[in-house]
Amino acid sequence: MQPYPLVFTPIYKERLWGGQGLRIFLKKAIPDGYIGESWELSGVEGSVSVVSNGLYQGVSLNQMIQEFGAELLGQPTIDRFGRAFPILIKFLDARLDLSIQVHPSDKLARERHQSFGKNEMWYILHAASNAKLIVGFKQGVDQENYLKALEEKRLTNILEYHQVKPNDAFLIETGTIHAIGAGIVLAEIQQTSDVTYRVYDFDRTDAAGNKRELHTELAKDALNYGHKTSYKLTPKSTKESEQSALSTLAQTPYFSTNELCLEANFTRDLAASDHFLIYIVVEGQAEFKTAELPDFSVDAPIGTTVLIPACCKKLRIHTNSCRLLEVFV
Repeated sequence: MQPYPLVFTPIYKERLWGGQGLRIFLKKAIPDGYIGESWELSGVEGSVSVVSNGLYQGVSLNQMIQEFGAELLGQPTIDRFGRAFPILIKFLDARLDLSIQVHPSDKLARERHQSFGKNEMWYILHAASNAKLIVGFKQGVDQENYLKALEEKRLTNILEYHQVKPNDAFLIETGTIHAIGAGIVLAEIQQTSDVTYRVYDFDRTDAAGNKRELHTELAKDALNYGHKTSYKLTPKSTKESEQSALSTLAQTPYFSTNELCLEANFTRDLAASDHFLIYIVVEGQAEFKTAELPDFSVDAPIGTTVLIPACCKKLRIHTNSCRLLEVFV
């Protein structure tokens, strides 16, 4: 395949809790309405990303995988995940609080839905004053008092709230109860799965007076009732040079994420690697090009997601200042 940086047409999803934050903070050309999600890179059936640049413009991600296989993904990725793209990248805008929910483990998701589970990471891009996430239970919660609190409509009293600011990151492992609060725009990196159990929706109704479906029975056995001292990720910094800094944010069996801060042009030698890379521009602007096709470049302002095929052996990033999330499996 032609070894160049790939970008994809965003897939916008209308949600009752969405707004226009993706336009305001990420300069997305979203339609009017309550747009809650921009799916940037997806192999999920029914919402498969399509290449928007270069020779492969108009070709879907899944078609690319079928045609190019290891050249695109890397042989180790195919050995682990087959020809299914293993990661889903989104931007979310929460104008209102999202429902409180949980995602099942790989084991439960496979048994119940023939799907992967859904481990995910959140990276905060914008947070209004006093904006909060819900992640995890308070100490001392078990299934019995969880169900009692749910029945008595005091579930929020036993949950952990986390005030957030831009550049904070959280790992939401399967089984962890969670919700995104109003006033937050974030990047989400997750396993390729769309299995969600809605636990509580604040008794909201739609225009016809109907409440959204809850999944109480499915959720109760999927929840991890244990308590963690912190769900927030602590960056592990590695100084690359005076004008670039790399921090490891998350290392999981499903994906790893680094934060890369650049104040000048940067070269990444990929000769020894055999896997794809994803770059998400979360601050500033960058230009991506490969050594194999130096005359072809991708301009990437904030809000851009770029896929670097495994066959690329040297990547050049031109910038005066940017912050990137670097994702791989």
